[in-house]
Amino acid sequence: MDNKRHLKIILPVALSMLLTGCAHEYNQVFKTSDYDYKYEFAKESFARGKYTYAVTLLQDLVTMKKGTSDAQECLYMLAMAEYGERDYEAAAETFKKYYQSYPRGFYAEMASFYVGQSLYMSTPEPRLDQSQTVAAIAAFQEYRDIFPDGKLKAVAEQRLMELQDKLVEKEYLSAKLYYNLGSYFGNCTSGGNNYEACVVTSENALNEYPYTSLREDFSILIMKSKFELAQMSVEAKKIQRYQDAEDECYGFINQYPDSKERATAEKYIAKCKEFTKE
Repeated sequence: MDNKRHLKIILPVALSMLLTGCAHEYNQVFKTSDYDYKYEFAKESFARGKYTYAVTLLQDLVTMKKGTSDAQECLYMLAMAEYGERDYEAAAETFKKYYQSYPRGFYAEMASFYVGQSLYMSTPEPRLDQSQTVAAIAAFQEYRDIFPDGKLKAVAEQRLMELQDKLVEKEYLSAKLYYNLGSYFGNCTSGGNNYEACVVTSENALNEYPYTSLREDFSILIMKSKFELAQMSVEAKKIQRYQDAEDECYGFINQYPDSKERATAEKYIAKCKEFTKE
């Protein structure tokens, strides 16, 4: 039997024996009433990246170690083990509990940062509900306020930018959806509800996030929606809405003279003038 073939047989067997041995030792530790030994095993499990073992043991030990010299380390390690296990919701709560219990503790700054970091890791894609994103922003802002010279200040600020971009993208997707729906819902010949919703959503986003990289994209949606509104309006509102659309197009060209949509703006202006001249 050559060495490679021999290793293919030996390694799985050895790994299986190692895992079986670890599981057996863990079961013995889990049942023991020797909390100091259990705590040392939990720390070793954490250090070796066996977060599931560490979490299960530390959840029990947090209560037992309360009021002792190990209390802070035990609670913080539980939070880090939950984070390592990717249970970010639980980790955020445990980091928050640590900071609330030990605001001047040895791990206070890191716990405050990791409340935000845990929430950051669990934020969904922009199309979904962004409650978690809002919570993460609040947590990082709190970290920055409490620790203005914190070691992770630069990381927190970068995270804040990323999270705010996610909120902006959520608003952009909503505005774009309204635009794409167009006349699909509502009595659009009397108002064009979706286009109005697109304008309001886009303008609110620009007011709330004035430095967003999507500023031009929002402006394009506003311009196009106002023109579509004018086209769909009843006679009594046409002139006013064409004037509004025309002003929007001129403003867009002034602000984005090199935009890929400049030709669209100029085409809209020409069409608007057919009505505004009258």
